[in-house]
Amino acid sequence: MFTGIITDIGRIAELEQRGDLRARIETVYDMETVDLGASIACDGCCLTVIEKGPNWFDVQISTESISKTNIGDWAVDKRINLERALKVGDELGGHIVSGHVDGVAEVVAVLDEGDSTRVTLRAPEALAKYIAPKGSVALNGTSLTVNEVNGCDFGINFIPHTKQVTTWGGVAVGQRINLEIDTLARYVARLREWD
Repeated sequence: MFTGIITDIGRIAELEQRGDLRARIETVYDMETVDLGASIACDGCCLTVIEKGPNWFDVQISTESISKTNIGDWAVDKRINLERALKVGDELGGHIVSGHVDGVAEVVAVLDEGDSTRVTLRAPEALAKYIAPKGSVALNGTSLTVNEVNGCDFGINFIPHTKQVTTWGGVAVGQRINLEIDTLARYVARLREWD
C-alpha cells in the first residue's frame, strides 16, 4: 500500500527485454534500507525490487502490466515518480493507493493559472463513472483531488510544490497517464451492483 505522496523522482537508466521487460531505475533512496522483494510504486505501478545497487534498483515488468499502464512509453532518461511502500505508523498524507493501475488517461489540456497549472485529463469510459468532484485519484502515483468532472474529462490543479517534487512540472498535452481510481469508489460501485 502507498499514500500517493511522491518521495523521489527516479530516472530510467536501462531497459532490456528478457522475456519480460527489465528496467533499472536510478534513485536517491538509501538502497541499503530497501530489501529485495520490496514494493516501490513507479509512476503509480507497484513493482518488485529484484536487484539493487547503491543508487539504483531493477524491476521486472510483465506483459500484463505493460498492457494496462503507460510503461510501454518508458524510455532511457525518462523521469518517473517514486514512492516506497507504506509502513505501519507512517503518516497517511494522501489517500490509500494500491499501486494497481486501473487504466490510462490522456492529458487533453494544460493551462497555467497564476503559479498553478490546471490539467484536464480524459479517462477511459469504463473508469469515468468512478471519478467524482472533490474525490481522490492517483495519477502517475500522485494522490490528487479532482476539481471537476465533465463526462470522461476531469480536471486537476497542480500547485508549484507538487510540480517541483514530482514529474508534473513537465506535463504536456497527449501524455498517457497511469490512473488508479479511489479504492472506496470502486467498492461502493461494486456494492451498488448487488442492490
